[in-house]
Amino acid sequence: MADDRILPLVPIIAVFFGIVIRMFYKEHEPAHFHAEHQGQNAKFDFSGKMSAGTIRSKTALRLIRDWAILHRAELETNWANMKAGKPLDRIPPLE
Repeated sequence: MADDRILPLVPIIAVFFGIVIRMFYKEHEPAHFHAEHQGQNAKFDFSGKMSAGTIRSKTALRLIRDWAILHRAELETNWANMKAGKPLDRIPPLE
């Protein structure tokens, strides 16, 4: 998991219901994003499955999963942009 001092420098791609979604530049495979909620950080695949870190709120986990499933195409586009060194796009939040 990323050092907390680094997270503020990582591009934010979405914010909703107190959840901050980020994607690091020069990341490693497999494709993933990072989520923060109430001081907890975790890594997720594009189906919304947590693969590292800790977010304990079941509600936050459900919202992250729902968001990831809804925006999988945009996440994949951002992953390709990140790999190419291009700017990342903001992705709409859950409403």
